[in-house]
Amino acid sequence: QVQLVESGGGLVQPGGSLRLSCAASGNILSVNSMGWYRQAPGKQRELVADIRSGGSTNYGDSVKGRFTIYRDNAKNTVYLQMSSLKPEDTAVYYCNAVITNSGLGASIKNYWGQGTQVTVSS
Repeated sequence: QVQLVESGGGLVQPGGSLRLSCAASGNILSVNSMGWYRQAPGKQRELVADIRSGGSTNYGDSVKGRFTIYRDNAKNTVYLQMSSLKPEDTAVYYCNAVITNSGLGASIKNYWGQGTQVTVSS
């Protein structure tokens, strides 16, 4: 099996910063891409940022210039550095990874973490 474990969520004041981490482990042959999505109450899940194995990145419009995504390929870990946080950034943040497993019947699958809560409030 493959698991994604997130950490780093919590409560922060407006204008503050947080760094989220997500580590993939298990029966992994390669990690094609990793990223972060978020979902606020009453809203659909939306892309925050993602990064491919070659290093190319993509950001949602609402976080451009404030968030940075990067990864450590050797550790199969992706990070999201969040700065200048706003109350509207409050959401559950989910790690996502597209992974080729190394089992007998190897295949490419999309995996999700359980989510970590980020709350931006005074």
